[in-house]
Amino acid sequence: MTNTTVLLDFFRYRPSAPNHRPWPRYRLEEADWRTMIDIVAVSDWDLLGLWATAGEVHAALRESENAAVVVASLACPMGRYPALSGVRPGAIRLERMIRDLWGLEAEGAADQRPWLDHGRWPVATPLGVAAPRQPERLPYAFQTAEGDGIHQIPVGPVHAGIIEPGHFRFHANGETVVRLEERLGYVHKGIESLMAGKTPQEAARLAGRISGDSTVAHALAFARAVEAAAGIEAPPRAHWLRALMAELERIANHLGDFGAVCNDAAFVIMLAHALALKEGVLRAARDVFGHRLMMDRVVPGGVTVDLDRAQAETLRTLVRRLRPRFAELEALYDATPSLLDRTVGTGVTLASLVHRYAAGGVVGRAAGRALDGRRMPGYPPYDDLDFQVPLEADGDVHARLLVRLAEIKESLALVEKIVDGLPAGPLIRPVPEQAGEGLALVEGFRGEILTWVRLDEKGRVARCFPRDPSWFQWPLLEAAIEGNIVADFPLCNKSFNCSYSGHDL
Repeated sequence: MTNTTVLLDFFRYRPSAPNHRPWPRYRLEEADWRTMIDIVAVSDWDLLGLWATAGEVHAALRESENAAVVVASLACPMGRYPALSGVRPGAIRLERMIRDLWGLEAEGAADQRPWLDHGRWPVATPLGVAAPRQPERLPYAFQTAEGDGIHQIPVGPVHAGIIEPGHFRFHANGETVVRLEERLGYVHKGIESLMAGKTPQEAARLAGRISGDSTVAHALAFARAVEAAAGIEAPPRAHWLRALMAELERIANHLGDFGAVCNDAAFVIMLAHALALKEGVLRAARDVFGHRLMMDRVVPGGVTVDLDRAQAETLRTLVRRLRPRFAELEALYDATPSLLDRTVGTGVTLASLVHRYAAGGVVGRAAGRALDGRRMPGYPPYDDLDFQVPLEADGDVHARLLVRLAEIKESLALVEKIVDGLPAGPLIRPVPEQAGEGLALVEGFRGEILTWVRLDEKGRVARCFPRDPSWFQWPLLEAAIEGNIVADFPLCNKSFNCSYSGHDL
């Protein structure tokens, strides 16, 4: 019997929550939760997300070979639960987040420090039983590194240029980075609290602003979670229009990241050309969908915009013009030894770490992890579309660029296929006002977005947890920079391009 079968059989005999779709949610006792942890420790099950509700903690798991997905829940009447971080390190920051927001303690957690709470909130544990703020708080305890000649370099949270805030604490020996630790949470917005009590249409506006560069992907994940909770499907034409917007978003962001990495290697002309191409995509999105980022176009039940023949031709023209110019940039990158010298072998992410953290997107696929939410578990209309998932093995900056370049070409082809195959029909259907719970997995340009939604009896959002891909990718950046020189950090950082805002909620 495989470990996959062992865990599925284990869950099969546990009570399940009603109206949780499309995958089951099981209610466990503490002994069962500990047994689940033991099974996960020796299996290929990935941790997809960890979150809390009032007095309860939830974990989403997926078997990486066959896409089996389950959600496990544990009541925490004593305000504690056995930690998952000992067997799945991707849980470390999520456990710290749960403690800060809900006051639930992870027993045996790998890291007990605060995460989102920087000591400036008016109360502690605001989503749980709000506690008075302690009058004094010790400084944040960064991890240390010891040895002759080790020195610290603090960077941020305020950076030069237009960039989100984040603090990076380097320990270096000369120019070589010995340890990097991130301190995030500076753009915590209280998204989960703001969503509570909102109608799905109202909350969709917040979902689309979790991370602005992924507004389509986050809105799509939220919409699909709501639709699952309500037991409905968006119309076929809406599925195809959603995918069209998601692929345009992917192309624009990958173009920008490609140029930005080259810029950090002092090849400024590549950034100028890449941004010109990105600008063409954004203008086409504005002309076709009425907004450069396509914000608020994907909503629960469907979409708010349609595509006519003239707009379809605008997108075909975009692809025809962009493809040869993009090919020239790709050839220029391949023919520039000074650029390749900076990217090849720099910032290597080990395949073992990628699998332990269940990291997806460019970061995962550049290190050999062939997972894409559009394929596994999959969702419409991608089950009717033929496309390749690019894969590299070296895990360095160069590999991450190669994956981006290949994904741009695949997405350009998908735009053409979607425009040509767009089915007729309505754009949206009503969302019933009823209780339910839904889980969605959607592939954004950074990787998989998980969104879990609970609707109350009036169909309003009682609880929503959106997990950006960056939760599992930021820690890998810390590992990737070790042994590299400090001057290569911008290259590594941009090749990851993790979201601060999506991570900080």
